[in-house]
Amino acid sequence: MSDIATPPEPAESHGVSFPEGLLGRFLFWMAVVFSLFQIATAAHLIDMASQIVRAIHVGFLMVLTFPLMAYARPRGPAVKALAWGLAVAAVLVAVYQWVEYKDLILRAGRPTDLDIVMGVVALVTVFAAAYWMMGIALPIIAGAFLLYCLFGQHLPYPLDHRGYDFSQVIDHMAYGTEGIYGIPIYVSSTYIFLFILFGSFLERAGMIQLFTDVSMGLFGHRQGGAAKVSVVSSGLMGTISGSGVANVVTTGQFTIPLMKRFGYRATFAGGVESTASMGGQIMPPVMGAVAFIMAETLDVPYVEVVKAALVPAILYFASAFWIVHLEAGKHALSGLPKDTLPSPLGAIRKGWMLLVPLGVLIYLLFGGYTPLFAGTVGLGLTVLLILGGTIVLGLPSTVFRTVFWIGLGLVTAAFLQFGTDVLFAAIAALLIWCALSRGGRETLGLIRDSLAEGARTALPVGVACALVGVIIGTMTLTGAANTFGQFIVAIGQENLFLSLVLTMVTCIFLGMGIPTIPNYIITSSIAGPALLDLGVPLIVSHMFVFYFGILADLTPPVALACFAAAPIAKANGLKISMEAIKVAAAGFVIPFMAVYTPVLMLQPGGPLAEAIGFWPAVAYVVFKTVVSIALWGVAVIGWCGHPLGWSLRLLAMGAAFTLIASVPMTDEVGFALAAATAGLIWLTGKRVARA
Repeated sequence: MSDIATPPEPAESHGVSFPEGLLGRFLFWMAVVFSLFQIATAAHLIDMASQIVRAIHVGFLMVLTFPLMAYARPRGPAVKALAWGLAVAAVLVAVYQWVEYKDLILRAGRPTDLDIVMGVVALVTVFAAAYWMMGIALPIIAGAFLLYCLFGQHLPYPLDHRGYDFSQVIDHMAYGTEGIYGIPIYVSSTYIFLFILFGSFLERAGMIQLFTDVSMGLFGHRQGGAAKVSVVSSGLMGTISGSGVANVVTTGQFTIPLMKRFGYRATFAGGVESTASMGGQIMPPVMGAVAFIMAETLDVPYVEVVKAALVPAILYFASAFWIVHLEAGKHALSGLPKDTLPSPLGAIRKGWMLLVPLGVLIYLLFGGYTPLFAGTVGLGLTVLLILGGTIVLGLPSTVFRTVFWIGLGLVTAAFLQFGTDVLFAAIAALLIWCALSRGGRETLGLIRDSLAEGARTALPVGVACALVGVIIGTMTLTGAANTFGQFIVAIGQENLFLSLVLTMVTCIFLGMGIPTIPNYIITSSIAGPALLDLGVPLIVSHMFVFYFGILADLTPPVALACFAAAPIAKANGLKISMEAIKVAAAGFVIPFMAVYTPVLMLQPGGPLAEAIGFWPAVAYVVFKTVVSIALWGVAVIGWCGHPLGWSLRLLAMGAAFTLIASVPMTDEVGFALAAATAGLIWLTGKRVARA
């Protein structure tokens, strides 16, 4: 029983692999089928009702999660039997939802006894999967919300509600689109899964190596080059990977040891990689899974979310770049000899084909196409390039190879005119060609492995989306968000800053035990409408919550990204977390500045934009943010061409904080303090030079 009561370590911290033997092969091929099913439904090769797709998606998640987690480390036969029992039960739930789909719609609100039994089974399996996959924190929070549904009528005012029958609660949570199968699992079963697959294919095709070579060629020879390589490569990785922790354990395997060899402290190296990797979730064009959920929740085009994230993301990485530059100067850390580094242009010439799917994806996302269509096409093009790259190696001459690429380009370009059927027909033809050609079977194996890896990577995200649906279902059934929202509004009418701090603390507190996705969904559901009532644009309030949900993975005591970096850096996770907070200063500053001046997120509104115009306001706020970030870096590192004393560092910190708020006179005072700081740094620098 002790084995059953103790879940494996959270999968997000290290991932789980397919076990050896017949069982491992079965689960591997189940993952491949899962990916193929998601591709087929996304491309409308299989047309099913959305509710059925969501139910089958959850069924696949469960049937992979339970056995993989049970075999992730040595377990007794009781645990393995329980895992398989839960997996079978979850499959039965999915089949029931599929078979009874029309009847369930007709008797909505009047569930039968069998409906209630299957609904309870659905809830039990989702709670159990989340417990095994990511620990106890998220199931406890979701369980508290479920108990509130069932017994909240006994609480004192204003926490009480009118009361709901057990069958009504189960019907609401396990059927329809308000509970388990709500917006989060809809987004998981469409956009998120496709983009995870997209990243998996690009990684296996060599995109990580391309990003690393370009970063090394551009910055490896400069002052503190290793850390700058980490910042840039992790930022580039963010364009194809929306998982911060996954980013840490992929790029971090290379960048953290490299930084340590350069002379960076182990804790600082881990902090830089953690900060840069978490920033990948806010780096357009792909961003993280939260961005797709945000677009669906706000009912806005995905490009609007990208637009809001663009300037803050650039500033976030610029801040990290600046701080590692100062740290390198403080410890006199130089770069590698330039002639030992790869050429960035050479790397691009060698791997330019990998950039084509990414470029097409960006074009489609910004061209008004849906993320589902863009992700399907991006994934299809990636597969075409992998297959085509193998086929051309078997062609006899450069002329044949050129003709092949031109012909393939023309065929695939036709998808804009004739739809994705052309793209998939071309893929089918190349698959047959590879199956019959020398070396082609190895490429087919790579594609097969990418399909399985993508499905495995999607498990933590999908399970979290399923369970967080219980929390959303509670809010829609009981209106629970109004109570906390009214509290925020009451505080904000007196002091908006305090309301923002309360929201920030809530995000970071929740983030101690749950991933970014449920953190965002819970907090935005509560705080988003409240901040809107206080005059904060809705997308800005959601981005505010998003930012601090990400930063929760950098802040003690949990700091999941930092603990993922700890074994690579061979350093203490909490010490890495403290360094990450310094490097991620912009992440703490930008959300507050955007609330006071929405133009920082390219959103209309705010007195500054009304006074001087939109684009002048954007330029002014970006300049002010850059100055604030620069001052913060000087303050926390204590170096700017020469060592700085504590009095000067405190002055720089005061100037940085004063520039955050856009209230009367703070900008004037902030710029005056910034000028004084710059002048004193210059004067002390001259004295140091003379000495």
